[in-house]
Amino acid sequence: MLLTKKSEYALLALVSIANDNEPKNVDTLSKEFNISRSFLAKILQSLSKDNILTSYKGTNGGFMLEIDLHTITVARIINCVEDKNPKVFECSQDAKDCPNHRSMSCTIWPILNALQFKIDDFLDKLTLKDLIGESAFKI
Repeated sequence: MLLTKKSEYALLALVSIANDNEPKNVDTLSKEFNISRSFLAKILQSLSKDNILTSYKGTNGGFMLEIDLHTITVARIINCVEDKNPKVFECSQDAKDCPNHRSMSCTIWPILNALQFKIDDFLDKLTLKDLIGESAFKI
């Protein structure tokens, strides 16, 4: 579940918006990435409500970044559009919240939990600036 189409489209749109000095409208972005206009509009509205984007109305309207590229993390973007934290597995991060109540005897839970922790840490450090390629982020 980590990156749904919603997350992917949000990241693509934000990179495109960040690379432009003028507001970018939904129609332009929709055509640029061959994405459903209505689906993309909902994504951009979520990003605007979370103060990641600013929305401008009118003939020259569209969306522009409201936050510095260095401070907006991929984790925040995904959380905003998905309305929850990105998870690789449905497994709970807390052993006591295991839906099967078998975390103490589960042999894969510690490994999945460690993997999720590493992914969370990675996405919390990865910024929009890194996606644009203007930084020295190393995997």
